[in-house]
Amino acid sequence: MLKFFFWALLCINGVLFAYGQGYLGTYKPTEHEPERIRNQLATDKLQLLTAAAAARVATPETTTESTPASAPEAPAKSALLACEFGNFDAAEARRFESLVAPLKLGERQSQANVTVQEVSKHMVMIPPLASKDAADKKAAELKEQGVSNYFIMNEPGPTKWAISLGVFKSEAAAQTLLAALKKQGVAGAKIVARTSATSRVVFRFKEVDAEIKSKLDAAAAKFDDLDLHSCKTGG
Repeated sequence: MLKFFFWALLCINGVLFAYGQGYLGTYKPTEHEPERIRNQLATDKLQLLTAAAAARVATPETTTESTPASAPEAPAKSALLACEFGNFDAAEARRFESLVAPLKLGERQSQANVTVQEVSKHMVMIPPLASKDAADKKAAELKEQGVSNYFIMNEPGPTKWAISLGVFKSEAAAQTLLAALKKQGVAGAKIVARTSATSRVVFRFKEVDAEIKSKLDAAAAKFDDLDLHSCKTGG
């Protein structure tokens, strides 16, 4: 029995010794891992940091290098245009063609002949009367007023039994005659434009950008009476 207590006490002392040396671990922070604490290097240079200093250490400083800016987006291409210029007579067409030749548009430039109705004459006339007798009576009246240059139109059509008092290429000349007839007391006379089919040239351009359009506009501006000058979105 005594031997049992002897060995029991010996074992308890051995356990207490091992615990005291830290071999069995401890819950006290200052006594934990004695070998690791003893093996630390330069413990005399350790410094305690305040909370603010610790926060600065924990937060990495931002670098001065900025993130490369993304490449700017390429500007949207302006819509290409299809343009037409006309109607040129033969001489005007040659002149316009020489003005746009430096642009060297190649297949993007074309031209076409078109038929248009143009004013070719300006007639001073008494509008159509109801019958031949009415036209003869009006002609006699004109003669009494000193008008000797007149012609009764008797061909079938919308001007039958009208009385022509003069035909002119320019409207200004027709206006001059009309003013003179009014001074003579002639009433009812007026100027009527006569049209005829004429061949003209139209220039067409495709895939025109803003720069080319401005140069085409500049060339077209040298012609005072263009009937056609337009550009629209298209090929």
